[in-house]
Amino acid sequence: MAETRKASRYVVPLAVAGVAAATIGLVPALAASGDPDLPEITAQQLIEKIAASDTQTLSGTFKVTTDLGLPSVAGLADSFAGGSSSGGPSSVDPQERLTQLVSGTHTLRVAADGPEKQKLTIVDGSDEYSLIHNGDDVWAYDSASNEVLHEKGDASDRPAEEKELPGTPKELADEVLKAAGDTTSITVGGTAKVAGRDAYQLVIKPKQSGSTVDSVKIAVDAKTGTPLKFTLASVEGGKPVLDAGFTKVDFAKPAASTFDFEVPKGAKVTEGSEGADGADGADHGKAPEDLEKEFGGLFGGMVPGAGADGAGGEGMNVIGEGWTTIAKIDTGAPAPKTDEAPKEVQGFLDALGDKVSGKFGSGTVFKTKLVNALMTDDGKVYVGAVTKQALVDAANAGK
Repeated sequence: MAETRKASRYVVPLAVAGVAAATIGLVPALAASGDPDLPEITAQQLIEKIAASDTQTLSGTFKVTTDLGLPSVAGLADSFAGGSSSGGPSSVDPQERLTQLVSGTHTLRVAADGPEKQKLTIVDGSDEYSLIHNGDDVWAYDSASNEVLHEKGDASDRPAEEKELPGTPKELADEVLKAAGDTTSITVGGTAKVAGRDAYQLVIKPKQSGSTVDSVKIAVDAKTGTPLKFTLASVEGGKPVLDAGFTKVDFAKPAASTFDFEVPKGAKVTEGSEGADGADGADHGKAPEDLEKEFGGLFGGMVPGAGADGAGGEGMNVIGEGWTTIAKIDTGAPAPKTDEAPKEVQGFLDALGDKVSGKFGSGTVFKTKLVNALMTDDGKVYVGAVTKQALVDAANAGK
């Protein structure tokens, strides 16, 4: 049976995905609008203010916009599924919803009352998708399909050594700060108004050249020390890679009824264990630890040093450090030929890829505004939040 706190990551990491996605457009949007006049504070003092923050209750709304610079994926899913969506994850599956947050713009409503009660709702027009953690119960509900997923567990069963994911904006900020080291510049970049509250801006920038990250900006509530926005900007400029932050926030304790859930009339209910053991073969009950791996991988591409666990695994070597870390993987097989892929997939890969050559031979760099990957024709893969040239240089040095 899934543990309560473990299952609750269906709610909390998804909230973090929103906050991680919403911070980037902050400075350009607010620079000309009269920023609040706050007492001067050093970067160290602001970091300490974040660390001392102990916000346990809040409710609010935030907007998430993600722009990785990817081409349209229209028709791509059907190509991978052989033209059919049957057998795919349910629309109520939290993992599918996490995936949807990595592109486009989304509005989310959140509420929290300590570690045992959280609620997040993704609003999509007239449809809503809700994740509710209340004590031993975690509910997921999709209004469009009228489907419910229910997980139930006992927090006392949780292994003590199990890795925790960042569960709040503060914890995400802590992860960024912990990973900084000598490769990073941390300063206070003025003040801002976020969701009607006065905030300081902590600006984190790579000192190294070759990273795709221009800056990380964390807007910190001046009164509570709670991060209100988290921004990730690319050296390519243009729209932020991730732009997510509160548009409304209230630190009062939400009503207890906020976290109540009653199964709607006629809804299809799937218990968490049924997806793994049930006769329908669906993946409704995918283990929360699988979600942890996928979500941890997402953060591993954002923060220097994050997601480094397993870097010494079979077939993988780590090159460099900090913001310019590159993982080298030797697949032991020639790279697949994209011209043999389905038409929709081939077009997507062609739009992503640039042909490159050097001392290493030849290959293709698959690029986004944040993470790039070089796949050589002889089957080696170099991947990191670094520029195309940094990947080519690493491949040349590897020869």
